Amino acid sequence: MCLAVLALHTVPGIPVLIAANRDEFHARPTLPAAQWADDARVYGGRDGLAGGTWMGATRDGRYALVTNFREPGRQIAHAPSRGALVEDFLRGNASAADYIAAAHAAGQAYNGFNLIVGDARGAWYASNRDGAPRPLAPGVYALSNHLLDTPWPKLARTKAAFERVLRHAPQPDLPALFQALADRSPADDADLPATGLAPDREKLLSSPFIVSPTYGTRSSTVLALCDDGSGQLTEKRFAPDGSASGESALAFAWRAGAASDMLG
Repeated sequence: MCLAVLALHTVPGIPVLIAANRDEFHARPTLPAAQWADDARVYGGRDGLAGGTWMGATRDGRYALVTNFREPGRQIAHAPSRGALVEDFLRGNASAADYIAAAHAAGQAYNGFNLIVGDARGAWYASNRDGAPRPLAPGVYALSNHLLDTPWPKLARTKAAFERVLRHAPQPDLPALFQALADRSPADDADLPATGLAPDREKLLSSPFIVSPTYGTRSSTVLALCDDGSGQLTEKRFAPDGSASGESALAFAWRAGAASDMLG
């Protein structure tokens, strides 16, 4: 996962709404979003190489996502998979607060990550390149490959488009949310982040939706957990040239009353 925008307790009837792009090498094996065969509570895609996931949700109202923290000169060989941080939370029973504290405490074993986890008691954010975990109050948040709400051009542009969708419709318009994720325009050279990559690579990665033969946006996902106990996870998948290559639309019921608990 390399770009996500979240609306927490700001959309009437939908306490959790997430729109996200997953950027990855096209050669990396990936399973499409589905109800997991080995744990029917869990919905999401899966990494076919390491087995974890970048984003998912469960029938009991748990949800999580992870992004890599971009720092090309600081990589740990044979570090644990960051996707396991999401998988372990979704499969487990620890509260979001307890889990994020444990993940942050163990964070130095991993390459750089940003992790968001949520349950009926609230949502939390942590990075192993930042200070202590923090709870997320109601609001709209954006995350890419630096710390939460870092104003990179791609993040600011996608967050603004996401907020326009929320303002202009009584209920979020799914096609409009996917359109907000589909922006292929790169940042101006003067606005490129300085993360240690070559300028042409920074340019490539500066668009919300990335297209290149070897690395790019593999999927776009919208997750909605609604007050009425319904959940929907929709994933659109893409080929190396950016063309559509598949779609999953998963509808599920999640624990009745959990959305109301979140608002408390």
